[in-house]
Amino acid sequence: MFFDKNKIRNFSIIAHIDHGKTTLADRILEITHAIDKRKMTNQFLDSMPLEKARKITIKLTAVTLNYISKNGEEYIFNLIDTPGHVDFNYEVSRSLMACEGVILVIDAARGVEAQTLTNLYLALDNKLNVVVAINKIDLPTANVERVKKEIENIGLDKNKVICISAKTGKNVENVLERVISDISAPKGDENQKLRALIFDSYYDRYRGVVILIKIVDGVINVGDEIFFLHSKKKYLVTELGKMVPEEVKVEKIFVGEVGYLCAQIKNIDDIIIGDTITLSNNLDAKPLIGCKKAKPMVYAGIFTAETNNFLNLKQALEKLKLNDAALTYEIEKSSVLGFGFRCGFLGLLHMDIVKERLEEIDNKLNLILTAPSVVYKVLLKNGENLFVDNPEKFPDLFNINSIYEPFVLAEISSPIEFIGQITKLCKDNRGIHKNIEYIDEKRVLIVYEMPLSEIIFLFFDHLKSCTRGYASLNYKFSEYKKTELSKIEVFLNGKIVDAFSSISHASQAYHKAYFIAEKLSSLLPRQLFEIVIQVAINRKIVVRKNISPLRKDVLAKCYGGDITRKKKLIEKQKEGKKNLKKIGVIEVPKNAFIDILSVEK
Repeated sequence: MFFDKNKIRNFSIIAHIDHGKTTLADRILEITHAIDKRKMTNQFLDSMPLEKARKITIKLTAVTLNYISKNGEEYIFNLIDTPGHVDFNYEVSRSLMACEGVILVIDAARGVEAQTLTNLYLALDNKLNVVVAINKIDLPTANVERVKKEIENIGLDKNKVICISAKTGKNVENVLERVISDISAPKGDENQKLRALIFDSYYDRYRGVVILIKIVDGVINVGDEIFFLHSKKKYLVTELGKMVPEEVKVEKIFVGEVGYLCAQIKNIDDIIIGDTITLSNNLDAKPLIGCKKAKPMVYAGIFTAETNNFLNLKQALEKLKLNDAALTYEIEKSSVLGFGFRCGFLGLLHMDIVKERLEEIDNKLNLILTAPSVVYKVLLKNGENLFVDNPEKFPDLFNINSIYEPFVLAEISSPIEFIGQITKLCKDNRGIHKNIEYIDEKRVLIVYEMPLSEIIFLFFDHLKSCTRGYASLNYKFSEYKKTELSKIEVFLNGKIVDAFSSISHASQAYHKAYFIAEKLSSLLPRQLFEIVIQVAINRKIVVRKNISPLRKDVLAKCYGGDITRKKKLIEKQKEGKKNLKKIGVIEVPKNAFIDILSVEK
């Protein structure tokens, strides 16, 4: 049934991680009777096994709901549940493109945290209406009055806040009533020619690429010939539908509504998130303002343990790219690992999730990740600027004029009693103090400028440890700053192993080199010949470790006789080992790459 667009509300749920977004979405599904009680499970909208296993939201999920308000009027809600972790912030930004408002959820015990502020500012930048809900008021540690003061300090009206318990469902219906009153209806024109925004997509083996769209102007029908303004491709619409939350086919989608579209699209490259869809007879349509392209913060190589699986990895990446617009990749060749891909990620968690999702897409894949790195800017003596995301591409020192590394502004929200521990941790990671702001009498917001290379490894884990889990972190790119970097390389019997190459700050390079040598000497299996491990900093060998060969007792058959016979056999064995060392191949076990990665951390 079609409703007037004034009865439509498009909104997202945003929050810091673990503040109760998905639990609130579960209660909304129950209140709107979208799911039969027998089928209802926790984290219902988190459809991936990986999300349920890790108990976090990784992927945005859109669902269409029918809601009858307290005054008896019927509304269409297009709800998008979003992730909360900073590594999936791009998912949030794409969700907001399809919305007119958001529900901002804040934990009654933990209060306003770093990602709370980031997501709020993202919503305000998109000029969206904000409904604020304080969740978990049933907890014994809940402090609603303190959280209301924090909300007031960040510029929101504390008198409009709704106190809820998403777990029990208390006051959740009041949130939906506030969505109706405070979030505006879509502003498109149904009489204009079609303009639809692509905000997500995924691959279906039978239907090809499935696109999630929001109709900004006009109407789309099954059988329409559509045109993609960016890729300049034409397709015939074969299927339209809505997620309610299961897929339900419809014949048309009206202005202001959200749904999915199939057009037998087999070429994955034709779909670009943020592109505008119009009709093939409206080629001069004005494109909609889509999302900004995601900028990867971390780069790493992904290779298959079995080199014959390269094409499977390529196909899996193409399918995942449709569903994860923040992922970038290009072909990379390693002398040890063969062909693979150099991939760009938004953070270490994003990198870890991508690896697991690739192995889910194709269970034949057994993947190896090389040490992650950030993008450095190198000014050569000839005046040329290079952006280096791979240690192998790092130029020789005598060609370099200066090196710049990316710095980020790290915002840390924490209880006041942990200021000392946080300050020490930041200084130990080359942080520069910028600002400190007291949210209220018990919580503080500390701002440091820090190298991204320090943030992406175990900084977050150390932060959680030293603050007993109470601190939260958010960061954004600041600028490139001049620095001193060194390239670390690993040689096995004189041959470089490029997969172990990394770039480190000069002050930490020797310690990393020493630990890599120590770790490799314990991980590499002994061979019939001696293995020499050498670690170089800027092509100068600084650490060497030897792994002695397996010995065969060649004198076992000598029960007596002249000593010269024994010497002759030992010399022959030595010569054989020397020749074997020249032609012998050192097999680096897969777990060595993983363990060296943890050493890099």
